[in-house]
Amino acid sequence: MKLKKRLLIPFLAVGGLIAFAACSPLVALNAVVATNDLTITRDRAYGPDPRNVLDVYQPVSAQNAPILLFIHGGSWTSGSKDDYKFVGESFAREGYVVGVMSYRLAPKNPYPAYIQDAAQALNWLRTHAAEYGGNPDDLFVIGHSAGAFNAVEVVDNARWLTEAGVPISAVHGVIGVAGPYSYDYRGQGTANAFPAGSDPADVMPANHVRADAPPHLLLVAANDQVVGAQNGERMKAALDAKKIPLTFTVLPNLDHYTIAGSLARSLTFLGSTRQEVLTFLKTNR
Repeated sequence: MKLKKRLLIPFLAVGGLIAFAACSPLVALNAVVATNDLTITRDRAYGPDPRNVLDVYQPVSAQNAPILLFIHGGSWTSGSKDDYKFVGESFAREGYVVGVMSYRLAPKNPYPAYIQDAAQALNWLRTHAAEYGGNPDDLFVIGHSAGAFNAVEVVDNARWLTEAGVPISAVHGVIGVAGPYSYDYRGQGTANAFPAGSDPADVMPANHVRADAPPHLLLVAANDQVVGAQNGERMKAALDAKKIPLTFTVLPNLDHYTIAGSLARSLTFLGSTRQEVLTFLKTNR
């Protein structure tokens, strides 16, 4: 598996279809996202590293609102919270307090550093929930691509939440969007995201599903040429084996990039990613 580092969204709905410049599709998308009537608090530190920061998107008059943590992709070696303003805005508009995080990157910080960062971000959101009108015991986690790996691993492997002081019962659901949950990274371009000599069997989220894991939503892009379909299928099998509540959906006409782009309110014409996530969140609140 090779995970590309740029989210190439082909179109933006702003007065029609406008082709993106290949060099900065996320900049173009975020530039037209309006955040009026939302409170955005940027660069809150949840840990000691410079990349241990998150932005909080807060709905107007939020009280006891559910909290959603978004984790970006980028092969574990690139990406930033700053690229995903459109995600924070999209779900804050629906009444969620949204944390959009950055995390320590490989190869300097291989697995499990970025998983530990996700757990620490959840702990920070719980600790500071009242400041943003959030409910510390109504948490959801969502990630795209490498971030989906992080999201599923941090929730399904009780070790990480326990070490960070997050009650496992506080997380009510996890959403993986085009995630690499079960593959052999040895000899591949993403091998530098994992410790040298490590065994994928000891790392992959599909091997870490706890019996009391919360409901899952796994979204797979029908035209994904980056993350192989077997990742979703193996993760589904692992969840089914433990009888974990699961919604597994293959979204037609979407690829590895447009499945994430259609989380934006302005890009729902691309596919139903956003609606699938909203339905799951509302069902499990």
